Amino acid sequence: MKEGLLTERQKEVLRYRKQGLTQQQIADAIKTSKANVCTIEKSAVENIRKARETLDFVNTLDAEELCTLDADDDLFKAVHTIYREAEKIGIKVRYDSVTLMNRVRTQNPEKIHARHIHDSIRVYINTKGDLFFE
Repeated sequence: MKEGLLTERQKEVLRYRKQGLTQQQIADAIKTSKANVCTIEKSAVENIRKARETLDFVNTLDAEELCTLDADDDLFKAVHTIYREAEKIGIKVRYDSVTLMNRVRTQNPEKIHARHIHDSIRVYINTKGDLFFE
């Protein structure tokens, strides 16, 4: 029975991938084809992406847009922008600079390379100082 957004088979394939196994090694272990493992993994990754998008939306419901981090900005500059904009509206950001930088990076891996933002990021903040990104 499927609980959550991933089937047991998808969870199994993701666990094997996390251990470093190739798709062919997984196929051999679960007695199926490499093509089937590829399809299972692709579906799992897509389900995870959809879940993240849904959570991002829900988290922004009780938050207000704080600012937009522009493409080509340096991540260090972006952190200062977030603190400055939060201070303007009287909300204290819950994270220190290093934690904030890591949070921006981990929540937007496809939009950041090294220290540079490659695609604009909308930043939202709630009254508790939690940040969310879109």
